[in-house]
Amino acid sequence: MKLSERVFVVLSLCLSSSLLQFSLAATASAAASAAAGTDAAASAPASASAGSTVELLRADEGWVLQVDGQPFVVHGAGMGYEDEAGIASLAEAGGNAFRTWGTQHLDVQLAAAKRHGLKVLVGLDMQKQLQGFDYQDDEAVAHQLASLQASIDRYRSHPSLLGWIIANEPNLMIGSDGAAEQPDPAVYEAMADVLSYIHDQDPDHPATVAFAFTATLAEDVRLALQAMPALDFLSFQAYGALPVVADLVRELNVDLPYMVTEFGPLGHWEMPSTQWGREIEEPSGAKAIGLVERMHKAGLDDPRGPLLGGFAFLWGHKQERTPTWYGLFTEDGGRTAAVDELTRLWTGQYPAQRAPSAWNLTLNEQPAGASVSLAPGSKARASLQLSDPNGDDLSVRWQLMKEVEARSHGGHFEAQPDSVAASFSEHTRTDDRYGVTLLVPVQPGHYRLYAWADDEQGGVATANLPFLVPAP
Repeated sequence: MKLSERVFVVLSLCLSSSLLQFSLAATASAAASAAAGTDAAASAPASASAGSTVELLRADEGWVLQVDGQPFVVHGAGMGYEDEAGIASLAEAGGNAFRTWGTQHLDVQLAAAKRHGLKVLVGLDMQKQLQGFDYQDDEAVAHQLASLQASIDRYRSHPSLLGWIIANEPNLMIGSDGAAEQPDPAVYEAMADVLSYIHDQDPDHPATVAFAFTATLAEDVRLALQAMPALDFLSFQAYGALPVVADLVRELNVDLPYMVTEFGPLGHWEMPSTQWGREIEEPSGAKAIGLVERMHKAGLDDPRGPLLGGFAFLWGHKQERTPTWYGLFTEDGGRTAAVDELTRLWTGQYPAQRAPSAWNLTLNEQPAGASVSLAPGSKARASLQLSDPNGDDLSVRWQLMKEVEARSHGGHFEAQPDSVAASFSEHTRTDDRYGVTLLVPVQPGHYRLYAWADDEQGGVATANLPFLVPAP
């Protein structure tokens, strides 16, 4: 079976979360930023400090990314935080870089990066055809180019700058049948103009394009390189498909290094669903183990050859299908076990205080895969398996939420579903299993039960289970 065929099997829904595109602001905010033109970007000067010099050098075993004369292997994460503490926590965990999906908060993020010794791969605010941007509109394309040029001019001299992501998942296009399709070739032509400007005005920092891992990925890359033969390096975003990225690079047979600019848990499009179509999320313990296994298979635990390193998704919190699926932290800042695993890979050892892990959540002794259906107004018994490496006492908070009403595509903004007032009683613990009795809502609908296990030391384990309350 050819790699392209294996990719189609792995990504049968042809969606990428990052899932693809993670936006630090809603679509409306991004559009407003582009419409504002160059005024905001030109209103403040670039950093007066000496800028960084980043080079891609050939080596005996492949390529070396060199920053200010020193080899630099990227051990990073996609940054979801705008505040000092969140950015500092990446450095404390052993990370050395982060990437962004735009420049909305870049002044604050770059300043914090400098204080904490981090480098930043900056994602430019290039609009996506998937979101409705018309690349046949010459005036809109020219206005966008001017805005991007102003951002490049503003930040190119910052000492923490690692390079530029010209566009995030520009190849992600979904047809009416739900399958991946090629974007307008004008998308790549517009990206080529940005690349040319970077090479002319900022030769000290390389540029890349972050490709969504779709069934048409190999052809996407070939089409992009036809428009941008001088692209400095490739970038890919893969979740369950992470282990086959290296195979894809070999099949492409292009003489370029690459990064993995997003990797993380199995994506919602890669997981099984209930009979009524709700995706089943892994518990946090399984996510952490799976992340390490896929990193090892992909070479991200020890990048070498053409692989320059990667960015885990997401250093922060994000609502996508659930409020716990992709964030390495919970909404209130709780650290999951996946953070500890990254710390071990980046530093060689776990932190002294490790987060707990959730392994198995059932309702009436049924797992999520059983497509649990509960009668309106009935009582159901939930049971959660937990572990804690430090042997800490854990407190479990149970929460009932509705399911997402409008599901996003490509990682775009998605509204968090509402919580549901629920009655929980008969809290128990037997060995590693924590139990509770739930009074099932009388209103028919799609629901999801959440469990949050806190060690009172900053660590949190999470698990959830979708269930159906059928109409009488």
